[in-house]
Amino acid sequence: MSEVKSDLQIAREAKIKPIGEIAEKLGVPSNYLQPFGHTKAKVDVSFLGDESRKGKLILVTGISPTPAGEGKSTTTVGLGDALNRIGKNATICLREPSLGPCFGVKGGAAGGGYAQVVPMEDINLHFTGDFHAITSAHNLLSALIDNHIYWGNSLGIDSRRVAWRRVVDLNDRALRSIVASLGGAVNGFPRETGFDITVASEIMAIFCLANNLQDLQERIARIVIAETRGREPITADALKAEGPLTVLLKEAILPNLVQTLEHTPAFVHGGPFANIAHGCNSVSATKSALALSDYVVTEAGFGSDLGAEKFFDIKCRSAGLQPDAVALVATVRALKMHGGVAKEDLGKENVEAVRTGAANMLRHIENIKSFGVPAVVGINRFLTDTDAEIRLLQDICGDAGSKAVECTHWANGAAGAEELAHEIVAMSNQPNSFEYLYPDEMPLWEKIKTVAKKIYRAGTVSASTAVHNQLSTLEKRGYGKFPVCMAKTPLSFSTDPKLMGAPEGFDVNIREVRLSAGAGFIVVICGDVMTMPGLPRVPSAASIRLNEEGQIEGLF
Repeated sequence: MSEVKSDLQIAREAKIKPIGEIAEKLGVPSNYLQPFGHTKAKVDVSFLGDESRKGKLILVTGISPTPAGEGKSTTTVGLGDALNRIGKNATICLREPSLGPCFGVKGGAAGGGYAQVVPMEDINLHFTGDFHAITSAHNLLSALIDNHIYWGNSLGIDSRRVAWRRVVDLNDRALRSIVASLGGAVNGFPRETGFDITVASEIMAIFCLANNLQDLQERIARIVIAETRGREPITADALKAEGPLTVLLKEAILPNLVQTLEHTPAFVHGGPFANIAHGCNSVSATKSALALSDYVVTEAGFGSDLGAEKFFDIKCRSAGLQPDAVALVATVRALKMHGGVAKEDLGKENVEAVRTGAANMLRHIENIKSFGVPAVVGINRFLTDTDAEIRLLQDICGDAGSKAVECTHWANGAAGAEELAHEIVAMSNQPNSFEYLYPDEMPLWEKIKTVAKKIYRAGTVSASTAVHNQLSTLEKRGYGKFPVCMAKTPLSFSTDPKLMGAPEGFDVNIREVRLSAGAGFIVVICGDVMTMPGLPRVPSAASIRLNEEGQIEGLF
């Protein structure tokens, strides 16, 4: 039996082409390429001008995630490679990984096996510095707010009502709630505040929804940073903050170009979390890929109840995008967990657990189809899966009116996703009836209830009087047409991460709502979800090190 190589081994053995050759595939002129070494580059997409989209937009999403793993990024890469293998001109669009999960619980996020984007280590660590620029821009605004208060506060900012928290791209629970400006009058006015993780920053959301630098600057200007004692909102442009923040993001907003192991072009750009933000890569990268390719394969974070819903209702709405088809990733292992099997027993055949857990998959299929977009299930096969379990999944999907395709791209690269690629091509070339879940004009509370009841299958939706009053105030101030960005656990349709499968009839409690005026949505925080994650008892960081050859170990 041949040795099963790790993702890291496979990545290190890859023959990576010079990034200029990958750019040539897309028709990017060399003078619009800004290389970072030989294997990655930023692309100045201004050469495209106002060129309209020509490509088909394919979304890869997943069932509710489990510790067993699903492989959405791996399938996104495998599908993109497979489309090129069958003669199509395809590009991949992915989010940049956050350092929080890389050093926390998840590890790297660049695909896996023979379906990876490379250089894997660079992508998972500092890459081209985008996240550092976003963090710096966000915290510059924090500094400008505190500085304004210190030097007389002519805007009348109520220091108790500063909505703008600082950020850092790490998991650090100690920073969730802090007191700033201690140490006497020379350091400013003490106040309670806190940190969020960078991927939950409104700057990150704006960065990923902006069409260009001008749009970016206008969105930054609209950020509501605080209120006066009379509860009047104060925006970032009152501090003249949009100029310097845009300067910090001037280079970062250019999409990053890398490649897969099979040399498919891949834009990896932006990275908002899907459980606490909108979970999609940048609009600038997606639109650029659509102008340069016939097929664009992109991914939305976590399960379709979070990632896909936000992709449709926030990203597509904001950017005017029209999705053509969806690939829903499922694994036998994950569905067995949804069927009640413990992680240590997943290697044993258990057809009945697959049957029980498949209810989760069927819920996701039903939700995707409710948007009027066709979906195919990609079964990401693991070595321990049995033919009986795979056949059962295919039969269940068939009975529900959807095809399920076995995929082996982790082990076989593009060849293992050819059938999925053919299905996607067939579906995407048929007209669909895509529509948003709710109209702009629907009241904010009704939008929240619509998502909770139609997508999550909640029985009731509850909130305090303070939350209802806040929603009413937002509508009076002209934000009622914004979509809602639900922040909740990704592990369940409910707000209880332990409630797996396809629960229904539960209560969704809205703990808090936050305005993201620049991004153009309302963040709705449900249950106990945190906008600053903590590290686990034994974080991934404990295994990451340099070996004797100076190579990084433990990132995967």
